[in-house]
Amino acid sequence: MNKGSIFIVSAPSGAGKTTMCKQIIRIVDNVKPSVSFTTRPPRPGEVQGEDYCFVSEPEFRDMISRGDFLEWALVHGNLYGTSKRQLEELMSAGYDVLLDIDTQGARQMKKFFSNGVYIFILPPSMKELRRRLEGRMSNSVEDMNRRLQRAGDEIDEISEYKMYDYVIVNDILENSVKELEAIIIAERLRRSKIDPQWIKNN
Repeated sequence: MNKGSIFIVSAPSGAGKTTMCKQIIRIVDNVKPSVSFTTRPPRPGEVQGEDYCFVSEPEFRDMISRGDFLEWALVHGNLYGTSKRQLEELMSAGYDVLLDIDTQGARQMKKFFSNGVYIFILPPSMKELRRRLEGRMSNSVEDMNRRLQRAGDEIDEISEYKMYDYVIVNDILENSVKELEAIIIAERLRRSKIDPQWIKNN
């Protein structure tokens, strides 16, 4: 059993990465999500331990001080972090792990997983991104404008730092999910993933 790979997926808020990641978990075998910790309140329909691990800010700060996170970041006024223990356990069990984090977190992850697979999801346009954020009906005008500003910054960052291996433009969701699935399958077929002893024996 090979150790699993890590797929880091980032996108501006509203670009569709969470929806895409959920569909990939459902349709691709042996892929598990990394469930981030956050201090933000749950949205309607979100489940504790499945969508996020919702904790108070003091709890989150305690986890930082204990070194529990591989990465953490302040995003839109809330704290988000990736559990070191959870990630190591999933990969050691042979699962590929899908990690849905922002560009700040992805940059931190590069220090630990330089051989991870980094994927950026773009909206087809800023106009479409605004339309999607307005359609959520869960963001204030102030919050939406902040997210749009952040989206522009993140798109500038991907252009400047080129830290992502793949870029998917999420125009038609069905096609974008197929492209993300293709990336995962292609990475599994790398020569480095093949056990030389298996080739010898077979």
